[in-house]
Amino acid sequence: MINNDNQQLREELERFKKEKEKIRTLVGQIGGKNTQRRDKIISTIFIIAIIILFIVDILRHILHINIPLPPLFSIEIGILLVSVKIIWMMHQQAKVNHFEFWILNSIEFRLNDISNRINKIIKK
Repeated sequence: MINNDNQQLREELERFKKEKEKIRTLVGQIGGKNTQRRDKIISTIFIIAIIILFIVDILRHILHINIPLPPLFSIEIGILLVSVKIIWMMHQQAKVNHFEFWILNSIEFRLNDISNRINKIIKK
């Protein structure tokens, strides 16, 4: 009986280790360094575009340089860029929330499974 329980625990430990490696691989794919680098590049592009628009507006109003664009064009483009950035950030956060939900759901399933197994072992 004790050997059987030990064997079951070893098998459970092996399954846990395999699942842990699987989750580690998935987390690496989702939140790896490539994603962070891409996020930094996109944020930098948005910041540079907004700074350029700000400089163009300053040149137009303070130095009275005639730029062949409508007066409110830079404000409209700036608002568009900020809106796109906010939408993009919301999309990224939704992906993170989905992944967190998936992880928590998997943990809950495993806990229920382990609880059922423990109850069966206690009954034996």
